[in-house]
Amino acid sequence: MGDWTLSENLDQLQLVLAHARRRVAKIIIGQDEVVEKMLIVIFAGGHALLEGVPGVAKTLMLRTLAQLLGCEFGRIQFTPDTTPSDIIGQKVYDPTKNEFALIKGPIFTSFLMGDEINRAPAGTQAALLEAMQEHQVTIDTVSYRLDENFCVFATQNPMGYEGTYRLPEPQLDRFLFKIAVNYPNEEEEYKLAKKSLTKDSPEFVVERGAIEPLLTAKRLVALRNVLEEIEMSKQMLKYSVAIVARTRDHSSIRMGAGPRATQALVRTSRVKAAIEGRATVEPEDVQAMAEACLEHRIILKESFVEEGLTCHEAIQHILRSVDIPA
Repeated sequence: MGDWTLSENLDQLQLVLAHARRRVAKIIIGQDEVVEKMLIVIFAGGHALLEGVPGVAKTLMLRTLAQLLGCEFGRIQFTPDTTPSDIIGQKVYDPTKNEFALIKGPIFTSFLMGDEINRAPAGTQAALLEAMQEHQVTIDTVSYRLDENFCVFATQNPMGYEGTYRLPEPQLDRFLFKIAVNYPNEEEEYKLAKKSLTKDSPEFVVERGAIEPLLTAKRLVALRNVLEEIEMSKQMLKYSVAIVARTRDHSSIRMGAGPRATQALVRTSRVKAAIEGRATVEPEDVQAMAEACLEHRIILKESFVEEGLTCHEAIQHILRSVDIPA
């Protein structure tokens, strides 16, 4: 697709989201739901935690979206010895100029993939999460603004993998979504294997930069602002608040979600409505976003965990128990 001249209106936003989903689906096989949630995070201006086993194309999906949306891509591989300066950068003395020069870290990008965040030391995790919250970093008392489209997709190995540590709840709360990235089914994996023998291999397509941009970085900023045209009624706002509030008094939940979960739910519900081609948020939009917004923000009581209850089941019970607006 060639250059776009987009007016900032709802129809164009819906068109771009639809094109983006179709274009990525031709490259990344078997992860349509994950790609949709990643798009929602990008357009909602948040960050996401991706959890899944190695080798399910988490990094490749973000690189594909970066090329498609005309944005820069950066990556950090976290290890136990990764330091904050490895992420944000540092000032280094330049003897030829007799001054300190800023060496920017990989955080100075649009879309940042932070691989295996739960292998990094606490101080390094904190440096990344501070940048996520403030959209700026401070190096030697000087603050530097990050890109307007800056968003982090941090991968987390499932607990039990060697060298992994649980992220503290305050840090988890900074992520708009938690997205589970599962194995493709057998048919999808067959298609992937067949493509891997050709120049249509997803890795080959992305490596050679063969994805024609759908947007520019500036246009992405403009389209994100168009989301303000999506109407979220008083009833839908109250419905969202009620769902989050129910996590705080549910019999199976030891710690419920805080107000940041409500903010995440209303922001992402607007994007979901746009994807579905609606100018107003409906209950099904809120319901569709609830699990990704809440799963990483609640802690089940141990007695229920021992009985086999999952966060998914608890959230589904909450959705059934909260009255749906007429």
